[in-house]
Amino acid sequence: MTLSRTASANEGTQRCQAPATCAFRHSGYLFPQLVSVVNEQPFVIDLDVHAPPFERNPSSWGQRLPIVGLALIACAISVYLALYQWGLIDSVWDPFFGDGSEKVLDSKTSEDMRRRIGIPDGALGAIGYFSEVVFGLAGCTRRWQFRPWLVLLFGLDVIPLGVVSVILVIAQGVIVKSWCTLCLVTAVISLVLVFLAYDEVWASIKFLRRTWTHSRDLKIFWRTFWGIGNGAAAAVALEKK
Repeated sequence: MTLSRTASANEGTQRCQAPATCAFRHSGYLFPQLVSVVNEQPFVIDLDVHAPPFERNPSSWGQRLPIVGLALIACAISVYLALYQWGLIDSVWDPFFGDGSEKVLDSKTSEDMRRRIGIPDGALGAIGYFSEVVFGLAGCTRRWQFRPWLVLLFGLDVIPLGVVSVILVIAQGVIVKSWCTLCLVTAVISLVLVFLAYDEVWASIKFLRRTWTHSRDLKIFWRTFWGIGNGAAAAVALEKK
């Protein structure tokens, strides 16, 4: 009987050495609720809590799905432009600037960029927007706390792409002296995406900063960044500072 109880206890320890660790470890999936065990009693982790300093949850599907939808539209437009640059279609639809789109896509600036990166800038944009779709769908609705690395990677994708889009639009008017309607549309979408994504990124940065300020421990900070649960991070996650 003693051996049986010991084996059972060891099995339980291997399955969940610390309740908080298990709760964080399983929080990255697309589950509406997360259930862990404390003293053999199940409890539900609230995935829709507000993310300080905001009075809302920036990781909610209500905020992320519009980002995904806009990124899909921009990705489709970029693929269409890339097809022209690859010579797979003969012309580009442009309701305002006539052959302006073709002048922009065939410009020396565009060709120089293609030689440097190996693919048309339209294809590069498609890759960037598609990665935003992937990052936008990944993780649960409390990923600002449970997956900071994912949120920061998402921000590093969205924000630079928005900056590049603005630079390319300026280049159209200043260097090429022509305009491309669909290029302008994707640039506007990029700026909107930056606006929609910044608060989730900021919430994760603030959470990591609170963790570091509270612990001053690089190991704890690193574990928090990668979403490995620890008491120090959990203690400051919802502090409004």
